[in-house]
Amino acid sequence: KSLPLALQSLFYKVQFNPNAVATKDLTRSFGWDSMDAFTQHDVQELNRVLCEKLEEKMKGTRVENTIQHLFEGHVVNYIECIDVDYQSTRKESFMDLQLDVKGCKNVYDSFDKYVEVETLEGDNKYRAEGHGLQDAKKGVLFKEFPPVLQLQLKRFEYDFVHDMMVKVNERYEFPDKLDLDREGFKYMTKDSDKSIKSQYTLYSVLVHSGGVHGGHYYAFIRPDGKQWLKFDDEKVTKVSQSVAVDEQFGGDGTDNTNPGFGNNMPLKMARFSNAYMLVYIRDSDRDHILCDVTKEDIAKHLRERLDKEQEEKERRKKEKQEAHLYTYVKIATDKDMAGQIGQQTHFDLVDFENPDITKLRVPKQAHFSEVKAQVENALGIPARQQRFWMWAARENATYRPSRLITPEEEDSRLNEIKEGEPVRFDGKNTLNLFLETPTKSPQGDLPALGSSDIMLFFKLYDAEKQSLTYVGRTFAQMSSKVRDLFPHMCQLAGYSLDEELSVFEEVKNEPTVMCDPLVRHDSLHKCQLENGDIICFQKDLAEPNPAVKYRLVPDYLNYIKNRQVVRFTKSENRDEVIQLELSKLNSYNEVTEALAAKLDLDDPAKIRLTAHNTYSNAPRPTPIKYQSVDKLSEMLVHYNQVTDILYYEILDIPLYELERLKSLKIAFHNDKTEEVDTYTLRLPKDSKVEEVLQELRRRIPNAGSEQLRLMEVFYHKIYKTYDENDKIDSINDQYWTLRAEAVSEEERNMSPNDRLVHVYHFTSRDSGSSNMTNFGNPFFFVLHEGETLVQVRERIRAKLNVSEEEFAKWKVAFCSVSRPEYLKDDDIVISRFMRRDSYGPWEHYLGLEHEDKNPKARSNHQKSYGYDKPIKIYS
Repeated sequence: KSLPLALQSLFYKVQFNPNAVATKDLTRSFGWDSMDAFTQHDVQELNRVLCEKLEEKMKGTRVENTIQHLFEGHVVNYIECIDVDYQSTRKESFMDLQLDVKGCKNVYDSFDKYVEVETLEGDNKYRAEGHGLQDAKKGVLFKEFPPVLQLQLKRFEYDFVHDMMVKVNERYEFPDKLDLDREGFKYMTKDSDKSIKSQYTLYSVLVHSGGVHGGHYYAFIRPDGKQWLKFDDEKVTKVSQSVAVDEQFGGDGTDNTNPGFGNNMPLKMARFSNAYMLVYIRDSDRDHILCDVTKEDIAKHLRERLDKEQEEKERRKKEKQEAHLYTYVKIATDKDMAGQIGQQTHFDLVDFENPDITKLRVPKQAHFSEVKAQVENALGIPARQQRFWMWAARENATYRPSRLITPEEEDSRLNEIKEGEPVRFDGKNTLNLFLETPTKSPQGDLPALGSSDIMLFFKLYDAEKQSLTYVGRTFAQMSSKVRDLFPHMCQLAGYSLDEELSVFEEVKNEPTVMCDPLVRHDSLHKCQLENGDIICFQKDLAEPNPAVKYRLVPDYLNYIKNRQVVRFTKSENRDEVIQLELSKLNSYNEVTEALAAKLDLDDPAKIRLTAHNTYSNAPRPTPIKYQSVDKLSEMLVHYNQVTDILYYEILDIPLYELERLKSLKIAFHNDKTEEVDTYTLRLPKDSKVEEVLQELRRRIPNAGSEQLRLMEVFYHKIYKTYDENDKIDSINDQYWTLRAEAVSEEERNMSPNDRLVHVYHFTSRDSGSSNMTNFGNPFFFVLHEGETLVQVRERIRAKLNVSEEEFAKWKVAFCSVSRPEYLKDDDIVISRFMRRDSYGPWEHYLGLEHEDKNPKARSNHQKSYGYDKPIKIYS
């Protein structure tokens, strides 16, 4: 699980192995499971996180600061006043540079844009200490470039018009030789060290093939600075310079296979495979960074460890290739049962998947005596003291020793024994056996068996300790009584021979536990006991003991079968987790009562639970209704996937009361359309909107006599205004934004010739384009008869409290079916609108086109490069 060791191992294998190397060990060292390993991630983010983790691991070692020495450069951010002698600078480090692709033809254009000077003037003047507001120049220059220069090309960007991430597939060129000293050190600060030449050669091109929602990465690398190699998953091939570099510029490529018809131009196809990251190495550092590494240069202990790991992998590979020639024999003993029962398992006798089980590899053509020889060698048990039993899967889904391997079969070949026995296999050509050894004396002989003898196994239940242990086995005749076994059971348990016992047979545990009492006067034949059956016994509890939670074996086994550790996670703070051991059979009330006791909460009904979505790894959208499920097990299942997580929240009223109410979350906006406060109301479900508005008037300061309205807003448009007689039970505030506001005096006093319209904010890529994106708070606005656009603009500006200078940049449009028609100053605005008598999703509205100053608020659901989950390395 060591990240540095996994990286060392990977590069060691890449250099010295003739075959492709898997990265599974590396991703496992990240702490990733298979889901993480197959999740699409941004390679630049992975590179950054990996370097940060390596820096952390290198601290306090001889290689501390190696990452910085290789990849770290520095920039200087500066602001320089134009009219006064004042300059502010700030030095920052970088490990890679993100270069703009859009609007740039090549890397040099991107660097030009990177150091482009911005003038701070007008409303954007710089406040210089001691000089007040000043016109200034703002920019970035490089103090020093690193030996290894990593350039990330910004192929992915946010499209504000379409409210989504897009990939930029434009042609973008990058040189084989990069000169960052060009044009008189134009990218460098005046005091930078000019003696270090910033001359670089391209050594790696990382390509992304695909779109914004996913794709495939591969890389071109030339380790010797001459021959380019393409690394595409497990394939490594030689390629030419044009393939590695020129073909990765992106843009439209001419398809030579389709030269066109007649005078038509050859068909051009957009390329979705293009360079995403570039790695340049400074020419003066090349020999040091790319020096030859031989095996002798690698630490001896590391070399020996990696060689040993490789030998082990080769051994396992060879073993797998020869698997068809061998049978794997797993041997279960009394020691295995004693070690597992009550610890790793409670039901049946042994788990053959336990790594402590003895596992032998025996040729299929070998005689059974080979098994005995290997057992003697592995366990030190002489062959004469070994007797083996076959296991069988019973119809009730249990797995027990069923039949003795006879002396005649011991003279047979192993495959002949297997082929004649209906045993259960685990898919790996495995034969499971029980090894019987002498019980009376370690050096004694195995007992002779009669035709009516059966082998029984015993488990002891201690009710006071609440524990179950394996204590041994014996042979008994079918005609003997259950009570005849009591002395032997007492001896195994260390009880006096006259101890009163309660005795049960463990019959099965799937789908439910069956552990039936045995009548002491009945014969074993009448009890239908056979080879491999399990008898559970305990002291006979005469007096009830309140301290004993599970008095009898069946009660305890039912508890073990149904116990469930649940992680209760607080909904509003998922770092707060409470673990409780419960039963899958617990009722809804028992679950909330247990959690309330842990939380020291008086009323369990104030807990509201929400089930876990196993696919999104988040709470399901709808909480569990009060007493709506019968058992805990039903709360933990989601589309046949079982989880151990439940989310909880503590309410201020009991859940059953809350469910009789309708909860509404309403944002109240002032007359400038700004959100002032958010109110959560609870009213009976049969209430009307009128009662909602009454409650709002009571809560909103100074709103007692205001006429209010309630409306739905979705994607920055008004979709519905509620009538006061509408029932609130049909209102959905989970997906829509509910908004309340006061009806303006101007609207209340509208004349018959006035017109009430919707006004929306929007941006568009091109004037007149239908590619419009709404943002901000929509609002109602009264248009007066004969009013020109100049007059309407002034009233809107005053309402929104926008400065005249800023509002001069805004355009006003009449919008129909999301297509803007820009208005002129002398246009009579109201004439564009047809009269309508009801509110609703109007298809005509007044649009205000201007820059969205807060795009993050509109698009905070968008993630970089379309990935929802940040990369984490846990080791």
